Amino acid sequence: MEENENKSSIKLDYTIKTAEERSVFVQHLIENTPPAQFNEKYIEILSDYIIFAMDKKERKERNILTENRMVTVNKRETSYQGLAEKFENGEDGLSNLIHEDKNTILTPKVSITAADVEEIPPLKDLREAIEIIKAQEKKATGKRKYLLKKQLIEMCQQQYIIKNEYKPPMYGSGTARSIIKADLNDIYSMDVNGEPVNKGLISFFNPKHLSALLCNYSALKEEAYGDFVHDGYYMMEDLDNLIEKTLKDNYPLYYDLLIYKIDGRQNAEIQLLIDAKYGIKHSVEYLSSLWRNKIPKLLAEQAKKDYLIWHYTTQEYGKWKRCSKCGEIKLAHNYFFSINKTSKDGFYSICKTCRNSKNKKKGD
Repeated sequence: MEENENKSSIKLDYTIKTAEERSVFVQHLIENTPPAQFNEKYIEILSDYIIFAMDKKERKERNILTENRMVTVNKRETSYQGLAEKFENGEDGLSNLIHEDKNTILTPKVSITAADVEEIPPLKDLREAIEIIKAQEKKATGKRKYLLKKQLIEMCQQQYIIKNEYKPPMYGSGTARSIIKADLNDIYSMDVNGEPVNKGLISFFNPKHLSALLCNYSALKEEAYGDFVHDGYYMMEDLDNLIEKTLKDNYPLYYDLLIYKIDGRQNAEIQLLIDAKYGIKHSVEYLSSLWRNKIPKLLAEQAKKDYLIWHYTTQEYGKWKRCSKCGEIKLAHNYFFSINKTSKDGFYSICKTCRNSKNKKKGD
């Protein structure tokens, strides 16, 4: 009743066509409206009145989030994929979100395919109705055009409800438990560029996979503890070994950062701890970037190196060469030596580790 009264009290002029003219009209309306009449619904009606005067291209250029677009954004932000990309560990971590509330339901990213339309009769009927309303909306003007746009938004949202009834999505409750008990067999191969590829469910070659594992480390480790039957236990053991090998001696600051994050400490606290230990004050944004990007990339690179050495030692004959700087014999591969097309074997004589160390000293 209150909503209807609110609508009836707002007298909008739908003969005004442009968003600019409607903005002027709304400004005049606001100036002559008693403050007590303002509420969330009142503002929403005025906003829609201006927004729906814009064409589709203009709305996109102005980056305006219409109701329909907000539904899409919200679905993405509450999906497991969206959360895993944004959350870190500790109080802001996805692991804590799942671990502390076992009833948490995360909506997966949903899309409606042509197969869905063909296989779900109500969805097909709704799609046909949407096309009819779209045709009517193109010819309509004024208030009718506005109402048809609102109807289209509701109909588009209804598609996802219908699909959910016929094809319920997989939810993220107990995600850690599901991963630990899943089939995590590695499926290795080499691509045409000599890059190692792992098409298994989780790949240490993929920085995004590693980032997700690190963000959920505590929950995954707890679920894997003592479970010698499933692959998850051995995956976490391999992850621990990879972390130790990659970071502990070569990147001690990164190693400490990783431990702090796994312990649930926040970036502001970590900033102080690192400053006290190393005398370096990184911004919290930089620490977050290290955690989400740099560290997973270093781990993925080391995982690829380890696999290449194993492959060209046990599965296939590989070419090796001695670094003229450190004297170590390493695999003649782009992961160990930079490419030099002018040399006989196609690589520089000094390994990447030595070249990077030399360049770092020059920078100092």
